Amino acid sequence: MILTVTLNTALDITYRTPVLVPHATHRVSEVVERPGGKGLNVARVLSALGHRTVVTGFAGGRTGDVLRELLAQCGDGRTGPSRSSMTSSTRPVDALVPIAGSTRRTIAVVDEATGDTTQLNEPGPTVSPAEWSAFLSVYDRLLTGADAVALCGSLPPGIHVGAYAELIRRARGAGVPVLLDTSGEPLRRGVAARPDLVKPNAEELARLTGSREPLRAARDARRRGAHSVVASLGADGVLAATPDGIWQATPPAPAKGNPTGAGDSAVAGLLSGLVERLPWPARLSRAVALSTATVLAPAAGEFDAEAYEDLLPRIAVTEHQAA
Repeated sequence: MILTVTLNTALDITYRTPVLVPHATHRVSEVVERPGGKGLNVARVLSALGHRTVVTGFAGGRTGDVLRELLAQCGDGRTGPSRSSMTSSTRPVDALVPIAGSTRRTIAVVDEATGDTTQLNEPGPTVSPAEWSAFLSVYDRLLTGADAVALCGSLPPGIHVGAYAELIRRARGAGVPVLLDTSGEPLRRGVAARPDLVKPNAEELARLTGSREPLRAARDARRRGAHSVVASLGADGVLAATPDGIWQATPPAPAKGNPTGAGDSAVAGLLSGLVERLPWPARLSRAVALSTATVLAPAAGEFDAEAYEDLLPRIAVTEHQAA
């Protein structure tokens, strides 16, 4: 079982409009609602890849109720001709902890004329000390059956900035490999707790290390405590600095579409490769193919299955010589 943690879950709402014009009134051509937050997106993609997943974090209020209803009904995260129906046994399992505050919403507005997306993210609800304590009890119990855990996204108000570092230490104490995908001070403190893998984007990595040269920054992040670092480089794919070597994986061509959730799909590719014990080049190829196929899908937490199958053998993986 793969466990994903989303402390700041969200109801993802995607609006599609023929053209987005500032200061104008728009007619929305399509509305899509999905259970969201980075870890939930990761779990949906993992389930589509055939992995049993459990999601935990917080959910509350009417928005939280809608999120949990959609999670119980959600499909397999794939779109396109090769989409398969999903049984209840392969859907992500809901282990979210109820809270008094209301789950946030995120709004993505897709301009169909350009393919560009405008993102609006609400702040999360305040989590009380008692709710945090209840979550820790659930987390510790779930770790006993986990093959790997992903800690994903921002921290909601009320959660201390070292929360991910605490969760990493608990996972390490339970012998469970842990991936961290966050930013800012939570990333800095989390890296110091020695996670097995961190997956920042280039900007997050630069803020962590002070270097805008990705390879130098990735090596610095490893010196700070991360066992392995996989940095998202946008259209240039990903760069991985690991104890086994350094690789860059790139797609055959840039993809145009909705980038929301692309990084989460990359996390799913890395996690699935970890538990399947794939070599690093295969993990990176899967991560980049999934990420690119997600840009081509209509909503976060989904990927275009036909595009993924076409892209996977065409991802270029180059090994860097150690300096």
